[in-house]
Amino acid sequence: MIKNILLAALALTLFTGCIFGDAEEAEWTSYIYPDKANTKRSLISPATFPTLEICRKVSLGVLKEKGLEKSGTYKCGKNCNFHEGMKLDICEEMKK
Repeated sequence: MIKNILLAALALTLFTGCIFGDAEEAEWTSYIYPDKANTKRSLISPATFPTLEICRKVSLGVLKEKGLEKSGTYKCGKNCNFHEGMKLDICEEMKK
Protein backbone atom coordinates (compact mmCIF):
# COMPACT_ATOMS: atom_id res chain seq x y z
CA MET A 1 0.00 0.00 0.00
CA ILE A 2 2.75 2.48 0.95
CA LYS A 3 4.73 1.48 -2.15
CA ASN A 4 1.69 2.26 -4.33
CA ILE A 5 1.28 5.68 -2.73
CA LEU A 6 4.98 6.47 -3.21
CA LEU A 7 4.90 5.30 -6.83
CA ALA A 8 1.79 7.37 -7.50
CA ALA A 9 3.39 10.45 -5.91
CA LEU A 10 6.58 9.95 -7.93
CA ALA A 11 4.63 9.50 -11.16
CA LEU A 12 2.56 12.60 -10.46
CA THR A 13 5.69 14.63 -9.75
CA LEU A 14 7.36 13.46 -12.97
CA PHE A 15 4.31 14.10 -15.14
CA THR A 16 3.68 17.49 -13.59
CA GLY A 17 7.28 18.48 -14.28
CA CYS A 18 7.06 17.30 -17.87
CA ILE A 19 3.77 19.03 -18.57
CA PHE A 20 4.28 22.27 -16.67
CA GLY A 21 8.08 22.45 -16.66
CA ASP A 22 8.14 24.86 -19.62
CA ALA A 23 5.23 26.92 -18.33
CA GLU A 24 7.65 29.43 -16.78
CA GLU A 25 7.63 32.53 -18.89
CA ALA A 26 11.02 33.69 -20.02
CA GLU A 27 12.18 37.10 -21.13
CA TRP A 28 15.02 37.30 -23.62
CA THR A 29 17.33 40.32 -23.88
CA SER A 30 19.39 41.06 -26.98
CA TYR A 31 23.08 41.93 -26.58
CA ILE A 32 24.65 43.27 -29.79
CA TYR A 33 28.45 43.29 -30.01
CA PRO A 34 29.62 45.64 -32.81
CA ASP A 35 33.08 44.02 -32.69
CA LYS A 36 33.27 40.22 -32.32
CA ALA A 37 36.71 40.54 -30.74
CA ASN A 38 35.54 42.96 -28.04
CA THR A 39 32.55 41.53 -26.16
CA LYS A 40 33.04 43.99 -23.30
CA ARG A 41 31.33 46.64 -25.43
CA SER A 42 27.71 45.89 -26.28
CA LEU A 43 24.41 47.47 -27.20
CA ILE A 44 21.64 46.13 -24.96
CA SER A 45 18.07 46.15 -26.21
CA PRO A 46 15.74 48.30 -24.11
CA ALA A 47 12.92 45.80 -24.74
CA THR A 48 12.72 42.13 -23.86
CA PHE A 49 11.34 39.41 -26.10
CA PRO A 50 9.02 36.52 -25.24
CA THR A 51 10.97 33.88 -27.18
CA LEU A 52 14.55 33.11 -28.13
CA GLU A 53 13.61 33.04 -31.82
CA ILE A 54 12.25 36.60 -31.73
CA CYS A 55 15.35 37.77 -29.89
CA ARG A 56 17.54 36.16 -32.57
CA LYS A 57 15.58 37.74 -35.44
CA VAL A 58 15.66 41.20 -33.87
CA SER A 59 19.39 40.87 -33.11
CA LEU A 60 20.21 39.86 -36.68
CA GLY A 61 18.03 42.71 -37.95
CA VAL A 62 19.91 45.24 -35.84
CA LEU A 63 23.27 43.91 -37.06
CA LYS A 64 22.11 44.20 -40.69
CA GLU A 65 20.60 47.65 -40.13
CA LYS A 66 23.89 48.94 -38.70
CA GLY A 67 26.01 47.19 -41.36
CA LEU A 68 27.67 44.95 -38.78
CA GLU A 69 26.82 41.48 -40.16
CA LYS A 70 30.48 40.59 -40.73
CA SER A 71 32.23 42.48 -37.93
CA GLY A 72 29.66 42.08 -35.15
CA THR A 73 27.78 39.36 -33.35
CA TYR A 74 25.01 38.96 -30.80
CA LYS A 75 23.79 36.85 -27.90
CA CYS A 76 20.38 36.53 -26.29
CA GLY A 77 20.14 36.32 -22.50
CA LYS A 78 17.32 34.59 -20.65
CA ASN A 79 15.76 36.35 -17.63
CA CYS A 80 18.56 38.88 -17.18
CA ASN A 81 18.77 41.25 -14.22
CA PHE A 82 21.19 44.03 -13.46
CA HIS A 83 23.45 43.25 -10.49
CA GLU A 84 24.15 46.52 -8.71
CA GLY A 85 27.30 45.36 -6.92
CA MET A 86 28.95 43.90 -10.02
CA LYS A 87 27.57 46.62 -12.34
CA LEU A 88 26.54 44.14 -15.03
CA ASP A 89 23.64 42.00 -16.21
CA ILE A 90 23.38 38.47 -14.89
CA CYS A 91 21.39 36.04 -17.06
CA GLU A 92 20.16 32.51 -16.41
CA GLU A 93 21.65 31.49 -19.75
CA MET A 94 23.08 33.02 -22.91
CA LYS A 95 22.49 31.66 -26.40
CA LYS A 96 23.29 32.67 -29.92
